[in-house]
Amino acid sequence: MDGSNPMMEQALALAASNAAQPKAMNKGAINLEKAREAAQEFEAVFISQMLKPMFEGMESDGPFGGGQAEAINRSMMVEEYGKQIAKSGGVGLADNVMAEILKMQETQ
Repeated sequence: MDGSNPMMEQALALAASNAAQPKAMNKGAINLEKAREAAQEFEAVFISQMLKPMFEGMESDGPFGGGQAEAINRSMMVEEYGKQIAKSGGVGLADNVMAEILKMQETQ
């Protein structure tokens, strides 16, 4: 096919425009999902920082307690607690952060 058929050209143009439309509509959904993920991640970090002092005062007992490895393990555990709390609803911070992210995107 050499592209000289007007019907074929119209069909190709229609197919191209139809293929472009879902991408444009999905872009908004992708931005919304990315905003939700960023807000939830922010809340997880915030919760982790709030939980961190609670675990700092704990001392470990026994022959295998303490040391650098336990400090690293404890910090990772606190991060995971924050992620899980945020994932299961958190403290409501993610909704406000997401609203602000979307508001900032609208002004740009």
